[in-house]
Amino acid sequence: MEHRLLEYFLAVCEELHFTKAAEKLGISQPTLSQQIRLLEHRVGSPLFQRIGKKIYITEAGEILHKHSRNMFHELDQAQAAINEIQGMQRGRLRIGCSGNHLLTATIIAFHALYPKIELSVTELATEETKERLLSNQLDIGVVFLPDEDEQFHYIPLYNEQLRFVISDKHPLAQAKAIRLADLAQLPVAMLQRKFYVRQMMDDCCEQSGFEWKPAIELSTLESLLQMAKNNVGGAILPQSYVDSIRSSGIRSIPIIDPIPQKDVGIVYRKDMFLCKTMDMFMKQLMQQFFL
Repeated sequence: MEHRLLEYFLAVCEELHFTKAAEKLGISQPTLSQQIRLLEHRVGSPLFQRIGKKIYITEAGEILHKHSRNMFHELDQAQAAINEIQGMQRGRLRIGCSGNHLLTATIIAFHALYPKIELSVTELATEETKERLLSNQLDIGVVFLPDEDEQFHYIPLYNEQLRFVISDKHPLAQAKAIRLADLAQLPVAMLQRKFYVRQMMDDCCEQSGFEWKPAIELSTLESLLQMAKNNVGGAILPQSYVDSIRSSGIRSIPIIDPIPQKDVGIVYRKDMFLCKTMDMFMKQLMQQFFL
């Protein structure tokens, strides 16, 4: 079975849309459809079915999807081992993180030492990072550490706390701290539910015995910061992000009784070949946080 056909198949599995998959692959949609039909002929079974306007993977497609992902993972592991022999003069590292601000200093230091290593950093929710690690789309994640999972190794880096960020013109700008229960009565901007920061806040409120709902839901930390700076309301932001921006015109207020907090760390697959590139990047990252 041709390597190229499986690449096309995996692209359709990821997008569940032939036109989007074709655009991603840089080929025409009719060409992609013809190649998928060829693959289905070779395996002797339909791989996709269309119900209404949506495309679904068949049972046979799920089996091929699983084994194809494993095959490409093994090929990547072989390439990583070959790169190890050649030394750190080439290669790439794909990283998912809960905020690019967590990696800025490490990226600068690592690139200065190994300028020929390609770094690809994508800001993702924690669950999205885990999914992409398992589907071999990422090598390393830097995320809020989830519950233990036998498929992953975890390396804790630091404890993240959430802060109430407001304009220096806000009535509470001089407050030393704010209780979680009091915060729930104020207009607040917050990340959407898929993000771990939001889940931390929701869980903390639930454990304290009350419901909490933000006035505004947004998808980036920067957009939340702008709500606070323009005094639209307060924003819930990770302390590490607030420390990294050093922005004027805002105040960062500790949240207490209780403090919403969670460990952040490195996550990678247990069956991942720990090449020198990965090892050196993780050591650089740990050095940043353990100094």
